[in-house]
Amino acid sequence: MEGLEQTVLACAPRTRTARATGDAEEVLFVLAGHGELRLATGERYALEPETGVNLGPGQEYELHNEGSDPMLTVCVRVRAPAIREGAIREGEGTDRTVVRRLADQEAQSATSDRTYRIVADPSTGLRSATHFVGYIPTERAPEHFHTYDEVIYVLEGEGAFHAGGEHTRITEGSTIELPARTVHCLENTGRDVMRVVAVFRPAGSPAAAYYPDGRPAYPGTPQLTTPN
Repeated sequence: MEGLEQTVLACAPRTRTARATGDAEEVLFVLAGHGELRLATGERYALEPETGVNLGPGQEYELHNEGSDPMLTVCVRVRAPAIREGAIREGEGTDRTVVRRLADQEAQSATSDRTYRIVADPSTGLRSATHFVGYIPTERAPEHFHTYDEVIYVLEGEGAFHAGGEHTRITEGSTIELPARTVHCLENTGRDVMRVVAVFRPAGSPAAAYYPDGRPAYPGTPQLTTPN
C-alpha cells in the first residue's frame, strides 16, 4: 500500500540484522523471540514478545538475536508521512519513546465491545501514524469504514474479512491492506478473542469509525467534513 509498507522480519539465532529508516518513520512489534535493539547512537533496548519499537527518520539500527530461537517482528515503514491536522502541534517537543511493552498500556474501548491498546502515536513521538493492538470479540461488528489507510497483521484467532462483496478467511499470520473509506467488517469466527496489530495513517483514534452512510459508529467520533 502506498505510504505503508508491512513486512515480517526474521532474525535467525545468534545473528544480527542491520537496517536504516531512511526518510520514513518505522515501527516494529515483536512476535516471538528475545533480543536487543541497538541504535547507531549507542542506546540499547531489550526486546521480548509483545514489545513495540518506534523509530524516526534518519535512524540506523541493528536487531540482535543472541538466543537459540528465531526472533520475529512485524515491521511497518510509514513513507512520505501523512500528518493529521493538529498532530504536529501535539507531537511538538515530544521525545520519541523508542520501546514500549504492550502489557504496560491501558486498554481503551472501541466499537461493539472491541478494545485496543496504543503501542505508539503522536503522544509517544510517532508523528504520522498510530500503532495499536486491537481485541476483537466473537460478536460481529456492523460494516463500517475509517478515514485512514491501514495495514493489519493477525496475531491470534481466526475469522473472515468482508469487503466489496468478497469474504476472505483469515487466521494467525494473515495480513490485510485497508485503504481509507473501504467499507468492511473484520469478523471473529473463533471461540476466543482475536488479536491484531495494526498501523494507520494519518494518526488518530482506532475507535474513529463510520457506518456506510457516513454516521459516526461510536460516541466521540467527529462528524465527517467531506462526502463519504
